[in-house]
Amino acid sequence: MIVGWRQPIVTNSKQTDIIAETLDKFHVELPSWGFANTGTRFGKFLQPAAATSIEEKFSDAAQVHRWTGVCPTIALHVLWDLPHGVKDADEIRTLADIHGVRPGSINPNVFQDQIYKYGSLGNPDAEIRRAALDHIFDSIEIGMALGSRDLSLWFADGSNYPGTQNIRHRRKWFEDGLRAAHARMSKDQRMLVEYKPFEPAFYHTDIADWGMALLMAQGAGPSAKVLVDTGHHYQAQNIEQIVAWLLDLGMLGGFHFNDRRYADDDLTTGSIDPYQVFRIFHEILHFEWEKGIRADIAYMIDQSHNLKGKIEAMIQTVTSIMEHFAKAALVDHRKLAKLQESCDLVDAEGCLKDAFSTDVRPAIREWARAKGLPEDPMDAFRQSGYLERITAARTRKNMAAISSYA
Repeated sequence: MIVGWRQPIVTNSKQTDIIAETLDKFHVELPSWGFANTGTRFGKFLQPAAATSIEEKFSDAAQVHRWTGVCPTIALHVLWDLPHGVKDADEIRTLADIHGVRPGSINPNVFQDQIYKYGSLGNPDAEIRRAALDHIFDSIEIGMALGSRDLSLWFADGSNYPGTQNIRHRRKWFEDGLRAAHARMSKDQRMLVEYKPFEPAFYHTDIADWGMALLMAQGAGPSAKVLVDTGHHYQAQNIEQIVAWLLDLGMLGGFHFNDRRYADDDLTTGSIDPYQVFRIFHEILHFEWEKGIRADIAYMIDQSHNLKGKIEAMIQTVTSIMEHFAKAALVDHRKLAKLQESCDLVDAEGCLKDAFSTDVRPAIREWARAKGLPEDPMDAFRQSGYLERITAARTRKNMAAISSYA
């Protein structure tokens, strides 16, 4: 640190008002699977307080929303959360009423069952492609029953060895399947197509990057958009450029926020590259300022922590996202646009760096007080005693799982 340098702090009322107005409109969705015992492809370290049922997942998500105030929805994974399909919708609606957290995006699972060893919508076996599509149809029906707008699609499909699959045929099968799924959706639903360059397929992945996802979404129909998972990129890839292109094309549908050091590491957002999170938000807010519209983007978290405590890790991520979104809102867009036009490189970059280096936490605390929320969500959660209560209530169930897992 440079001697004598002090991090600028939000001090004027205009900046405080900008941050308050920005956070008033900001929501980020929590993942149900982020509260359960999930881990890596090598194994998992089970936690005594992890959620063991959909009711416990709703309860834990409600805690995060209670202390942060910006997480009113929870994403659901169909096989894990609604094992009986649409028949479970009544239970989900009851849990939503009890806990004050609504069901959010619906996530089909076409990668877990043994039939998907060689793929789902890209499988050479037409009967397996049909089974995957039927599951997606069921997920669309669940979304209709729960009033959930977004169908979030990620596929593990691909191959590990050259010559073992016909890449062109698989592309066509995917195109046909997504078009059929789109035709089943109601006019109020959206399809979000996610991409991933590798893992578990290491030679080729059927939807490997944003361009492939874009073409698949455009081919599916007008209600299909691209979902950007911040961990699903090659090293040093410019994610904010992808975001800018998709915004300009009207094809950015949503985000799965996490952070990574190497690949899909599932780390808490902002733990590795906080400036990247800021730059992504800046591109979105600069686009909104320039166009005079609000982009229709679903902000979602996709993290499942193997080592950190589930609820604390989620609160940590949410507060980090709030801070970087607030910082991005402080960029002087009018000034930046003029500097970009004149190619004033130093001062243009300075517009971003000044906003990023600003300590927005005092303004966020002031916003929280005005909303009747705690100034420090993590401390409020720790003082609530909730973690101790659920640890006592769930330890036996989780220890039994540990015994069977061992």
